[in-house]
Amino acid sequence: MKKLLLIDAHALIHRMFHAMGPLTTIEGEPIGAVYGVAGLMLKTIEEMKPEYIIGCFDRPEPTFRKEEYKEYKANRAEVSSELIPQFDKVKEMFSNFGVHTLEKPGFEADDIIGTLANKYKSEAQVVIMSSDRDLLQLIEDDRVVVEIIKNANMSNVLYDEKKVLEDYGIYPRQIIDLKGLVGDASDNIPGVPGVGPKTATPLIKEFESVEGVYENLVIIPEKITKKLEGFKEQALLSKRLATINLEVPLDFTNLEEVRFKGLNKLLLTDYFEKLGFVSLIAKL
Repeated sequence: MKKLLLIDAHALIHRMFHAMGPLTTIEGEPIGAVYGVAGLMLKTIEEMKPEYIIGCFDRPEPTFRKEEYKEYKANRAEVSSELIPQFDKVKEMFSNFGVHTLEKPGFEADDIIGTLANKYKSEAQVVIMSSDRDLLQLIEDDRVVVEIIKNANMSNVLYDEKKVLEDYGIYPRQIIDLKGLVGDASDNIPGVPGVGPKTATPLIKEFESVEGVYENLVIIPEKITKKLEGFKEQALLSKRLATINLEVPLDFTNLEEVRFKGLNKLLLTDYFEKLGFVSLIAKL
């Protein structure tokens, strides 16, 4: 079956920036994230051989989540001044690789990825590449899988439905219910105070969802019920914030628009030489 590779560029840029260290060009320009993502692209293209590739980016404008909950991601530190210019440089890098990119004001890269995965999963196997486990909720049988990149050595873990069940004890679609109860500190999603994965996971396994949990408070042990009572709306809000939007309006209608036509080695050699990526030239 043909493969559609969807790249969570924003997450990977952050991961590579912190993993690669203070790598700079001859002129002293920070370039570590670009180098890391470029190396990952070469490795992935060689091993996976995808027919279609799209790089998905966040935008700086507030998203619909921020409009619903002003504290969403409010705990995030300011982006390093050394990292900011590398986002555009990675877009330039994708262009030199012949890879199409997408972004949409008001939405996160996750939402673009979710929309594309949902739309094209019947035409190609969708492989999502990210360091963000929020995307595990999109997994569907073997039609949509997620490859989590763990470090600069590009070691990864491929998640399908079976792997999610092994690691989390719930189905991919229930990841949003887990976050509804537990929250997510990295995104400042509140969840229910005092409820962690050890408490939430059995509840979700038994009652299937946040809604199901709250419909059955009368049969849940009193010790747990005391933690849950009074936080239904907050749990439902947390679930909504964690839910990836599958209906982002995109000016994109045909997979053939993003067919990967192979690497232009002469173009990439020149590009890598300008950036000082000598080791990547050898990999070409």
